[in-house]
Amino acid sequence: MVLQTSRRNLLKAAAGVAVLPALPALPALPSAARTSAAFKHPGLLHTQADFDRIAAAVQAGAQPYKAGWEKLVANGRSASTWKARPLETVVRGGTGQNYVQFYNDVHAAYQNALRWKISGEKAHGDAARDILNAWSGTLKAINGNADRFLAAGIYGYQIANAAELMRGYPGFNVERFQKMLLTVFYPVNDHFLRQHNGACITNYWANWDLCNMAAVMAIGLFCDDQAKFEQAVDYFKNGKGNGAIMNAAPFLHPGGLAQWQESGRDQGHSLMGMGLIGTFAEMAWNQGIDLYGYADNRIMKAAEYVAKYNLGQDVPFTTYKWGTGQNCAPREQTVVSNVARGQDRPVWELLYNHYANRRGLAVPYTKAYAERVRAEGGGGNYGPNSGGFDQLGFGTLLFTRAAAASGGSGGLLPTGATRVLQSINVPKEGIAASGALGVLGEAAPLRIVPGLADAKGYSFMDEDGRYLRHKDYRLRFDTDNGTELFERDATFLARPGGASGRVRLESLNYPGRFIRHRHHQLWLDKAQDTSAFRADSTFRPASS
Repeated sequence: MVLQTSRRNLLKAAAGVAVLPALPALPALPSAARTSAAFKHPGLLHTQADFDRIAAAVQAGAQPYKAGWEKLVANGRSASTWKARPLETVVRGGTGQNYVQFYNDVHAAYQNALRWKISGEKAHGDAARDILNAWSGTLKAINGNADRFLAAGIYGYQIANAAELMRGYPGFNVERFQKMLLTVFYPVNDHFLRQHNGACITNYWANWDLCNMAAVMAIGLFCDDQAKFEQAVDYFKNGKGNGAIMNAAPFLHPGGLAQWQESGRDQGHSLMGMGLIGTFAEMAWNQGIDLYGYADNRIMKAAEYVAKYNLGQDVPFTTYKWGTGQNCAPREQTVVSNVARGQDRPVWELLYNHYANRRGLAVPYTKAYAERVRAEGGGGNYGPNSGGFDQLGFGTLLFTRAAAASGGSGGLLPTGATRVLQSINVPKEGIAASGALGVLGEAAPLRIVPGLADAKGYSFMDEDGRYLRHKDYRLRFDTDNGTELFERDATFLARPGGASGRVRLESLNYPGRFIRHRHHQLWLDKAQDTSAFRADSTFRPASS
């Protein structure tokens, strides 16, 4: 991280800087609270499908994967000769700091795990396994002043991601590693999110929440603990601290820009926030939860704001007010900060490839920043201090994906836009939801995105992030469960509706069946050559 500013010092003045006693470990959750095999594995930042794509591209020498791979191989922490230096107590903040030793080993484990997953070289798998086993067999506590919450958060989510890549590797002690995450990291993460070190709820910047949220999610996934995963998702949506999305990006400006909570502080921490919130959303995405699109793509709008300003352009700024310390002493910022403006950090490829290439949305500033930093490195490529290790990085290698077609099927629907789909023969009504069921009613705003199963088609998301899909021929709004069947059920081909501005929606996996309304319910029915069927199955996309 870059140098801390006055807000952290305010807290230290209130709480003292002496090394604090370790938090007591929480009692283990009863086995009923954990759901065995609840999640896809690997399924934190990366899936097996990702590694299949990456390995094939690297072997073929395809760019920009090749440049990303070369960046990884050149990093000294990815060497298979790296030896762990585990500690019983990691200290960040106050006297006796030793956390540099920890984060270097965390990144070495991750980078060696990547090299093994992509190249299959056993020496790197063995190195990653040995580093992780050394730490899980030694580490007992994370200590220090308030900064220990940063250590538990940042390195907690990072080491869980490294371990996820080694799941099933011969000799890797998964159970002991899970115990370490649950007894050393999670109690610190949970304590911070619930109590914020005894400070005013707004005292800590967004990144403090975000790194602990990411750790809770990563621990929940690695330990197959549904409750912890849901805790993290709920905090993102409803938390009171600054990591909750509507507090992290509190002001929406014209042009699709959402002001970031730390933008009046400095830009190094704003960039760090982009990396953390992108990491959080990607882990959720890989388990079928779309937080990228939550609150009308709020993360995307924040990324565009931060990228635009750090690329040297002006952005609007609304005065930001908050309470500090233990008594919520009032503070405010009136201008966007130019401190550390224009840094390069490996946070942009993940965001760019999701919004532009997965979703087909226009993100010009995120795109420009990704192109400027490409090929992204990782820990050790951006300076020797902690700020250079806040992100796992290597996004060019890991997150590059083919672009989705924009406006497929002849451009009948505008991808990236929000529209209501009005019935042409019941013009005051349109596609809507009644609970989970699709009905004809007061038309719901739907985000139009490239088809989940075929980018030449379309998928439709409601404001809660659910997708319109068919099941047993009935139309429903459901959360993406990550299966191929769901993606096909939620993909529709656009067909002309008989007049300009009208469209009919044909199922991708049931050709010849179209969405139509009957008795105010939405069904997937076989096409009939009648004027009544054509009218029932034709919709007009309109601005909501």
